[in-house]
Amino acid sequence: MQDTALYVVATPIGNLQDMTPRAVDVLNQVAVIAAEDTRHSARLMAHFNIKTPLISVHEHNERQRVERILQYLSQGESVALISDAGTPVISDPGFVLVRAVREAGFRVVPVPGCVAFVTALCASGLPSDRFSFEGFPPAKSQARQQFYRERETLPHTLVFYESPHRILASLTDMAEVFGPQRRAAVARELTKTFETIHCAPLAELLDWMAADSNQQRGEFVLMVEGAVPKPADQLDDEALRVLDILLAELSVKQSSALAAQITGIKKKLLYQAALERS
Repeated sequence: MQDTALYVVATPIGNLQDMTPRAVDVLNQVAVIAAEDTRHSARLMAHFNIKTPLISVHEHNERQRVERILQYLSQGESVALISDAGTPVISDPGFVLVRAVREAGFRVVPVPGCVAFVTALCASGLPSDRFSFEGFPPAKSQARQQFYRERETLPHTLVFYESPHRILASLTDMAEVFGPQRRAAVARELTKTFETIHCAPLAELLDWMAADSNQQRGEFVLMVEGAVPKPADQLDDEALRVLDILLAELSVKQSSALAAQITGIKKKLLYQAALERS
């Protein structure tokens, strides 16, 4: 092992054969492994005969653990950071620790491997030239719908994580906000025995999942195709809403001019729409 460092080590998301030889070497050589759940990770360590001590670093104690890990590093001992599955920091604890270690002047070394959303996206059949990972949506329906509305016009593929007890509610909100015909994909139990990746319009996807309770179990990645850009001569709902508000108080000419300033849309297009709506 080279210089003292915090090694951010990816672990399998299901299939243990996805563990890389480099990850095993690093976990064997560091002084201590910072694990999200030591009991869960102990099984992985036993499988690969890794004897390195484990300490817990999770969302409730991460800030308190920073000083302890910095002490290891200051004494010239390297530390590995792992999560329960996949790559640490990606919708898992670790950001606070990684930033603190870097700010203290120590190296942070990535040891790449599995990431659930990348694994899902590459086999989904949805566009992957541009995408954004959005993490977990809010738990409550009203907040979740607002979360989706803020993203409904984005032109690239959207990727989310979701829990099994909210999967149907989340798909219902997606169909309402994005529209029932927007293509989407759900991936569950990736690399495991019951791996499923299913792509369909949101309404069909919701019906398919609601009809089979077995498909409502496991770890989920939800992916939604980006919005199709509207033609240049077509006004979106928000522009028409602004125009209607202004028309209630102002003339067609004034309304279209002010709406152009607010929305950035050409005045001529807004003026024609205002004539049709007045």
